Amino acid sequence: MPEVTDEERGRRIFQVHRDRAVESAMEKIRRNLGQDWKLYSALDIEMVKFILGECWVFMVRQDWEQCSFTRLSRADIDGLIRIGKDIKRDDRLEGEGVGRAKEILKKVS
Repeated sequence: MPEVTDEERGRRIFQVHRDRAVESAMEKIRRNLGQDWKLYSALDIEMVKFILGECWVFMVRQDWEQCSFTRLSRADIDGLIRIGKDIKRDDRLEGEGVGRAKEILKKVS
């Protein structure tokens, strides 16, 4: 069995922390939207997870922790979905999209 390097271990820990932060945010969003959450497709939900994960990577942890995900409106969620789709289709640069998504998150801080 190959030896796991410290770098690989560190990368995995980083991914676990990101995934936990995103899942926590997603749960808050789900609870806040209630029945409206069912209006979103699996692809839409994946786009929200994707863009939240990218924001977590590029945000200062204190800024992330100050985000009130329960205050995100449907329009905010729709905006995050559009940004995620634009990035995935290469219609928007990732840095630009993440910057716009961070603006949406910071307004609910």
